[in-house]
Amino acid sequence: MSRNMEANSAGGKLGESILQLKDDQQNTQSISLSELTSILIGPNKKPRENLIVPAGIGPHRFKTKEEVMVEAAFESCMFKTVMSCVLGFGLGGAIGLFSASVDPNIAGVNAQQQTARQVLRDMKVKTLSHAKNFAIIGAMFAATECMIESHRAKNDWKNGTLAGAVTGGIIGLRAGIKAGVVGAAGFAAFSTIIDYYLR
Repeated sequence: MSRNMEANSAGGKLGESILQLKDDQQNTQSISLSELTSILIGPNKKPRENLIVPAGIGPHRFKTKEEVMVEAAFESCMFKTVMSCVLGFGLGGAIGLFSASVDPNIAGVNAQQQTARQVLRDMKVKTLSHAKNFAIIGAMFAATECMIESHRAKNDWKNGTLAGAVTGGIIGLRAGIKAGVVGAAGFAAFSTIIDYYLR
């Protein structure tokens, strides 16, 4: 008896909810598919600036146009080349200064007759020579790697290896074909080892 009463009450609640749903459907405003499309995914749709999308461990915010532009500028080949050139110049200058300061032959044959100004001038020449060489190598390697990465559309160890081979080959070609091949192989191996340890 109690089960029948519970079933009747459950059926009554179900009927009421169905009637409520029909009333809600009759009261809703009809909209065409084209209107719905233009509202949801049409050209007039503007994404919210601070829309939170659940992804991974925490919330992720969409980047603004300014952030996308700055990121694209930092990832451009021109920026990478200039940055590598500047950093190479600084590193080469530091190495040149160190090697000039410990080089016993910097004073030359007439070491006793040289003044401090002449020694400093020789150190400056050697430091600038190292700085220019490192700047050229850094710029060549960064530009080549960026072009290879853009062409392959992949970011892996092969980009550094190929860029090292091209850069070493071009630098070594000044001394001949054999030196170019040796330079390409050596620079490619060095780039591969550095990429392996950095990744």
